[in-house]
Amino acid sequence: MIHVRVVSPAATTPELTAFLKADDAVLNVVVLPQTSKHPVGDTLHLDVLNGAANRLFGQLRTLGLVEQGAVLADTVDVWLSDTAATAEGRQSRFEAFTPVWELVDARIRSDGTYPPAWFVLLVIAGLIAAVGILINSQILVVAAMVVGPEYGAITSVARAGTHRDSSTAVRGLVALLFGFAAAIAACIALGAIIRAAGVTPHAFELGIRPVSDLINTPNVFSVIVAVLAGIVGILSLTESRASTLIGVFISVTTIPAAADIGLSISYASWSEARGSFFQLLLNVSILIVVGMIMLFVQKRIWDRVTQAAGSAPSP
Repeated sequence: MIHVRVVSPAATTPELTAFLKADDAVLNVVVLPQTSKHPVGDTLHLDVLNGAANRLFGQLRTLGLVEQGAVLADTVDVWLSDTAATAEGRQSRFEAFTPVWELVDARIRSDGTYPPAWFVLLVIAGLIAAVGILINSQILVVAAMVVGPEYGAITSVARAGTHRDSSTAVRGLVALLFGFAAAIAACIALGAIIRAAGVTPHAFELGIRPVSDLINTPNVFSVIVAVLAGIVGILSLTESRASTLIGVFISVTTIPAAADIGLSISYASWSEARGSFFQLLLNVSILIVVGMIMLFVQKRIWDRVTQAAGSAPSP
Protein backbone atom coordinates (compact mmCIF):
# COMPACT_ATOMS: atom_id res chain seq x y z
CA MET A 1 0.00 0.00 0.00
CA ILE A 2 1.09 3.57 -0.70
CA HIS A 3 0.21 6.69 1.26
CA VAL A 4 -0.24 9.75 -0.94
CA ARG A 5 -0.50 13.42 0.00
CA VAL A 6 -1.87 15.74 -2.65
CA VAL A 7 -2.09 19.51 -2.78
CA SER A 8 -4.89 20.40 -5.16
CA PRO A 9 -6.22 23.77 -6.37
CA ALA A 10 -9.72 24.30 -4.96
CA ALA A 11 -11.25 24.26 -8.45
CA THR A 12 -9.76 20.81 -9.16
CA THR A 13 -10.60 19.17 -5.82
CA PRO A 14 -14.21 18.18 -6.65
CA GLU A 15 -13.16 16.29 -9.79
CA LEU A 16 -10.29 14.66 -7.95
CA THR A 17 -12.50 13.66 -5.02
CA ALA A 18 -15.05 12.12 -7.37
CA PHE A 19 -12.32 10.05 -9.01
CA LEU A 20 -11.00 8.87 -5.65
CA LYS A 21 -14.45 7.86 -4.38
CA ALA A 22 -15.12 5.86 -7.55
CA ASP A 23 -12.00 3.71 -7.12
CA ASP A 24 -12.41 0.89 -4.58
CA ALA A 25 -8.63 0.55 -4.30
CA VAL A 26 -8.32 4.10 -2.93
CA LEU A 27 -8.93 4.19 0.81
CA ASN A 28 -8.88 6.49 3.82
CA VAL A 29 -9.49 9.67 1.83
CA VAL A 30 -9.18 12.81 3.97
CA VAL A 31 -9.84 16.27 2.48
CA LEU A 32 -8.58 19.35 4.30
CA PRO A 33 -9.88 22.45 2.48
CA GLN A 34 -7.61 25.47 2.07
CA THR A 35 -4.88 24.12 4.36
CA SER A 36 -1.95 24.48 1.96
CA LYS A 37 -0.35 27.91 1.67
CA HIS A 38 2.42 27.15 -0.85
CA PRO A 39 1.11 26.13 -3.26
CA VAL A 40 -2.31 27.45 -2.29
CA GLY A 41 -5.01 24.81 -2.28
CA ASP A 42 -6.61 21.89 -0.50
CA THR A 43 -4.66 19.07 1.11
CA LEU A 44 -5.78 15.49 0.54
CA HIS A 45 -4.46 12.39 2.30
CA LEU A 46 -5.26 8.95 0.93
CA ASP A 47 -4.00 5.38 0.72
CA VAL A 48 -3.94 3.35 -2.47
CA LEU A 49 -3.25 -0.32 -3.13
CA ASN A 50 -0.15 -0.96 -5.21
CA GLY A 51 -2.15 -2.41 -8.09
CA ALA A 52 -4.11 0.84 -8.50
CA ALA A 53 -1.24 3.26 -7.89
CA ASN A 54 -0.24 3.64 -11.54
CA ARG A 55 -3.71 4.69 -12.66
CA LEU A 56 -3.98 7.05 -9.67
CA PHE A 57 -0.70 8.77 -10.49
CA GLY A 58 -1.75 8.92 -14.13
CA GLN A 59 -4.99 10.68 -13.17
CA LEU A 60 -3.14 13.12 -10.91
CA ARG A 61 -0.93 14.04 -13.87
CA THR A 62 -3.96 14.36 -16.16
CA LEU A 63 -5.55 16.80 -13.72
CA GLY A 64 -2.41 18.91 -13.80
CA LEU A 65 -1.64 18.46 -10.11
CA VAL A 66 2.07 17.98 -10.76
CA GLU A 67 2.24 21.44 -12.34
CA GLN A 68 -0.41 23.27 -10.29
CA GLY A 69 -0.16 21.46 -6.96
CA ALA A 70 2.04 18.77 -5.44
CA VAL A 71 2.06 14.98 -5.06
CA LEU A 72 4.05 13.13 -2.38
CA ALA A 73 4.08 9.36 -1.85
CA ASP A 74 5.45 6.93 0.75
CA THR A 75 5.20 3.17 0.89
CA VAL A 76 3.29 1.71 3.84
CA ASP A 77 4.91 -1.40 5.29
CA VAL A 78 2.21 -2.25 7.84
CA TRP A 79 -1.52 -1.65 7.65
CA LEU A 80 -4.45 -3.12 9.59
CA SER A 81 -7.79 -2.70 7.84
CA ASP A 82 -10.50 -5.16 6.87
CA THR A 83 -11.73 -2.68 4.27
CA ALA A 84 -8.30 -2.60 2.66
CA ALA A 85 -8.02 -6.39 2.83
CA THR A 86 -11.37 -6.75 1.07
CA ALA A 87 -10.33 -4.27 -1.63
CA GLU A 88 -7.05 -6.12 -2.08
CA GLY A 89 -8.92 -9.40 -2.49
CA ARG A 90 -10.87 -7.93 -5.39
CA GLN A 91 -7.68 -7.18 -7.30
CA SER A 92 -6.17 -9.68 -9.70
CA ARG A 93 -2.91 -11.33 -8.71
CA PHE A 94 -1.19 -9.49 -11.55
CA GLU A 95 -2.25 -6.10 -10.22
CA ALA A 96 -0.77 -6.91 -6.82
CA PHE A 97 2.65 -7.49 -8.44
CA THR A 98 2.60 -4.50 -10.79
CA PRO A 99 5.59 -2.16 -10.30
CA VAL A 100 4.62 1.38 -9.32
CA TRP A 101 6.46 3.31 -12.01
CA GLU A 102 6.51 6.64 -10.23
CA LEU A 103 8.31 4.99 -7.30
CA VAL A 104 10.71 3.20 -9.66
CA ASP A 105 11.51 6.49 -11.40
CA ALA A 106 11.99 8.23 -8.05
CA ARG A 107 14.38 5.50 -6.89
CA ILE A 108 16.44 5.73 -10.07
CA ARG A 109 16.52 9.54 -9.93
CA SER A 110 17.67 9.38 -6.32
CA ASP A 111 20.52 7.04 -7.26
CA GLY A 112 21.43 9.30 -10.17
CA THR A 113 22.90 12.07 -8.03
CA TYR A 114 26.63 12.61 -7.79
CA PRO A 115 27.82 14.41 -4.66
CA PRO A 116 31.54 14.41 -3.83
CA ALA A 117 31.05 11.28 -1.71
CA TRP A 118 29.97 9.38 -4.84
CA PHE A 119 33.35 9.99 -6.46
CA VAL A 120 35.18 9.24 -3.21
CA LEU A 121 33.42 5.87 -2.94
CA LEU A 122 34.30 5.05 -6.52
CA VAL A 123 37.97 5.84 -5.91
CA ILE A 124 38.05 3.86 -2.66
CA ALA A 125 36.37 0.91 -4.37
CA GLY A 126 39.02 1.07 -7.09
CA LEU A 127 41.84 1.06 -4.53
CA ILE A 128 40.35 -1.92 -2.69
CA ALA A 129 40.07 -3.78 -5.99
CA ALA A 130 43.67 -2.87 -6.84
CA VAL A 131 44.91 -4.40 -3.59
CA GLY A 132 42.82 -7.49 -4.30
CA ILE A 133 44.38 -7.81 -7.75
CA LEU A 134 47.90 -7.36 -6.37
CA ILE A 135 47.53 -10.09 -3.76
CA ASN A 136 45.22 -12.27 -5.88
CA SER A 137 42.35 -11.93 -3.39
CA GLN A 138 38.94 -12.47 -4.97
CA ILE A 139 37.31 -11.54 -1.66
CA LEU A 140 38.74 -8.02 -1.79
CA VAL A 141 37.70 -7.64 -5.43
CA VAL A 142 34.12 -8.66 -4.57
CA ALA A 143 34.15 -6.22 -1.64
CA ALA A 144 35.21 -3.43 -3.98
CA MET A 145 32.37 -4.28 -6.36
CA VAL A 146 29.85 -3.92 -3.53
CA VAL A 147 31.31 -0.57 -2.42
CA GLY A 148 31.27 0.95 -5.91
CA PRO A 149 28.27 3.28 -6.51
CA GLU A 150 28.48 3.27 -10.31
CA TYR A 151 25.32 1.20 -10.95
CA GLY A 152 23.15 4.13 -9.87
CA ALA A 153 24.65 6.27 -12.63
CA ILE A 154 24.26 3.44 -15.14
CA THR A 155 20.54 2.99 -14.40
CA SER A 156 20.06 6.76 -14.45
CA VAL A 157 21.51 6.91 -17.96
CA ALA A 158 19.33 3.96 -19.01
CA ARG A 159 16.20 5.67 -17.68
CA ALA A 160 17.17 8.92 -19.38
CA GLY A 161 17.45 7.01 -22.65
CA THR A 162 13.88 5.73 -22.38
CA HIS A 163 12.60 9.22 -21.48
CA ARG A 164 14.72 11.01 -24.10
CA ASP A 165 16.20 13.07 -21.29
CA SER A 166 19.52 14.10 -22.78
CA SER A 167 20.63 16.34 -19.89
CA THR A 168 20.27 13.52 -17.33
CA ALA A 169 22.03 11.09 -19.66
CA VAL A 170 24.92 13.50 -20.16
CA ARG A 171 25.25 14.08 -16.39
CA GLY A 172 25.37 10.34 -15.77
CA LEU A 173 27.90 9.66 -18.52
CA VAL A 174 30.11 12.55 -17.37
CA ALA A 175 29.96 11.26 -13.79
CA LEU A 176 30.95 7.77 -14.96
CA LEU A 177 33.77 9.17 -17.10
CA PHE A 178 35.30 11.33 -14.37
CA GLY A 179 34.57 8.82 -11.61
CA PHE A 180 36.32 5.96 -13.39
CA ALA A 181 39.12 8.29 -14.51
CA ALA A 182 39.69 9.28 -10.87
CA ALA A 183 39.67 5.63 -9.77
CA ILE A 184 42.16 4.70 -12.52
CA ALA A 185 44.42 7.62 -11.59
CA ALA A 186 44.33 6.60 -7.92
CA CYS A 187 45.23 3.03 -8.84
CA ILE A 188 48.10 4.24 -11.03
CA ALA A 189 49.42 6.19 -8.06
CA LEU A 190 49.00 3.22 -5.71
CA GLY A 191 50.77 0.90 -8.14
CA ALA A 192 53.62 3.37 -8.62
CA ILE A 193 54.09 3.76 -4.86
CA ILE A 194 54.07 0.01 -4.25
CA ARG A 195 56.46 -0.59 -7.13
CA ALA A 196 58.86 2.16 -6.01
CA ALA A 197 58.79 0.89 -2.43
CA GLY A 198 59.73 -2.59 -3.60
CA VAL A 199 56.81 -4.30 -1.88
CA THR A 200 55.13 -5.77 -4.94
CA PRO A 201 53.87 -9.29 -4.09
CA HIS A 202 56.24 -11.89 -5.50
CA ALA A 203 53.57 -13.79 -7.43
CA PHE A 204 52.43 -10.57 -9.11
CA GLU A 205 56.02 -9.78 -10.15
CA LEU A 206 56.37 -13.25 -11.67
CA GLY A 207 53.21 -12.67 -13.72
CA ILE A 208 51.08 -15.08 -11.68
CA ARG A 209 47.94 -12.96 -11.74
CA PRO A 210 44.83 -15.16 -11.91
CA VAL A 211 42.48 -12.40 -10.72
CA SER A 212 43.90 -9.88 -13.16
CA ASP A 213 43.77 -12.41 -16.01
CA LEU A 214 40.04 -12.92 -15.43
CA ILE A 215 39.46 -9.17 -15.59
CA ASN A 216 41.56 -8.16 -18.58
CA THR A 217 40.37 -10.87 -20.98
CA PRO A 218 36.86 -9.90 -22.16
CA ASN A 219 35.09 -12.64 -24.09
CA VAL A 220 31.66 -13.99 -24.95
CA PHE A 221 31.11 -15.01 -21.33
CA SER A 222 31.68 -11.42 -20.24
CA VAL A 223 28.87 -10.40 -22.58
CA ILE A 224 26.53 -13.11 -21.26
CA VAL A 225 27.13 -12.14 -17.62
CA ALA A 226 26.73 -8.43 -18.34
CA VAL A 227 23.44 -8.99 -20.18
CA LEU A 228 22.06 -11.18 -17.39
CA ALA A 229 23.22 -8.71 -14.74
CA GLY A 230 21.51 -5.87 -16.62
CA ILE A 231 18.24 -7.81 -16.70
CA VAL A 232 18.43 -8.73 -13.02
CA GLY A 233 19.40 -5.18 -12.04
CA ILE A 234 16.29 -3.62 -13.56
CA LEU A 235 14.04 -6.39 -12.25
CA SER A 236 15.41 -5.87 -8.74
CA LEU A 237 14.78 -2.12 -8.99
CA THR A 238 11.21 -2.50 -10.19
CA GLU A 239 10.50 -5.20 -7.62
CA SER A 240 12.35 -3.33 -4.82
CA ARG A 241 14.59 -6.31 -4.07
CA ALA A 242 17.69 -4.75 -2.52
CA SER A 243 19.42 -8.08 -1.84
CA THR A 244 19.14 -9.04 -5.52
CA LEU A 245 20.53 -5.66 -6.54
CA ILE A 246 23.62 -6.29 -4.40
CA GLY A 247 24.06 -9.48 -6.42
CA VAL A 248 24.27 -7.34 -9.55
CA PHE A 249 27.02 -5.24 -7.97
CA ILE A 250 29.21 -8.29 -7.50
CA SER A 251 28.56 -9.89 -10.89
CA VAL A 252 29.84 -7.29 -13.34
CA THR A 253 33.43 -6.25 -13.94
CA THR A 254 33.42 -2.45 -13.77
CA ILE A 255 35.36 -1.36 -10.68
CA PRO A 256 37.86 -4.26 -10.98
CA ALA A 257 38.46 -3.37 -14.62
CA ALA A 258 39.18 0.26 -13.72
CA ALA A 259 41.56 -0.87 -10.98
CA ASP A 260 43.34 -3.27 -13.34
CA ILE A 261 43.77 -0.50 -15.91
CA GLY A 262 45.54 1.64 -13.30
CA LEU A 263 47.76 -1.16 -12.02
CA SER A 264 48.64 -2.33 -15.52
CA ILE A 265 49.68 1.18 -16.53
CA SER A 266 51.83 1.60 -13.41
CA TYR A 267 53.58 -1.71 -14.18
CA ALA A 268 53.80 -0.96 -17.93
CA SER A 269 51.63 -3.98 -18.78
CA TRP A 270 50.05 -2.37 -21.81
CA SER A 271 48.21 -5.36 -23.23
CA GLU A 272 46.56 -6.01 -19.86
CA ALA A 273 45.60 -2.35 -19.59
CA ARG A 274 44.04 -2.50 -23.04
CA GLY A 275 42.09 -5.67 -22.20
CA SER A 276 40.77 -4.18 -18.96
CA PHE A 277 39.74 -1.00 -20.79
CA PHE A 278 37.67 -3.04 -23.25
CA GLN A 279 36.21 -5.02 -20.34
CA LEU A 280 35.14 -1.81 -18.59
CA LEU A 281 33.69 -0.30 -21.77
CA LEU A 282 31.91 -3.54 -22.62
CA ASN A 283 30.25 -3.92 -19.22
CA VAL A 284 29.13 -0.31 -18.85
CA SER A 285 27.75 -0.20 -22.41
CA ILE A 286 25.85 -3.47 -22.08
CA LEU A 287 24.38 -2.50 -18.71
CA ILE A 288 23.10 0.78 -20.12
CA VAL A 289 21.62 -0.75 -23.28
CA VAL A 290 20.05 -3.71 -21.48
CA GLY A 291 18.70 -1.34 -18.81
CA MET A 292 16.99 0.79 -21.47
CA ILE A 293 15.48 -2.26 -23.16
CA MET A 294 14.30 -3.77 -19.87
CA LEU A 295 12.66 -0.56 -18.65
CA PHE A 296 10.86 -0.09 -21.96
CA VAL A 297 9.76 -3.71 -22.40
CA GLN A 298 8.82 -4.30 -18.77
CA LYS A 299 6.58 -1.23 -18.66
CA ARG A 300 4.83 -2.21 -21.88
CA ILE A 301 4.25 -5.76 -20.66
CA TRP A 302 2.90 -4.72 -17.28
CA ASP A 303 0.65 -2.07 -18.85
CA ARG A 304 -0.91 -4.71 -21.10
CA VAL A 305 -1.24 -7.24 -18.28
CA THR A 306 -2.97 -4.78 -15.96
CA GLN A 307 -5.24 -3.53 -18.73
CA ALA A 308 -6.26 -7.08 -19.53
CA ALA A 309 -6.80 -7.86 -15.85
CA GLY A 310 -8.87 -4.69 -15.42
CA SER A 311 -11.12 -5.57 -18.37
CA ALA A 312 -11.70 -9.13 -17.17
CA PRO A 313 -14.83 -9.80 -15.08
CA SER A 314 -14.32 -9.94 -11.32
CA PRO A 315 -14.30 -13.44 -9.82
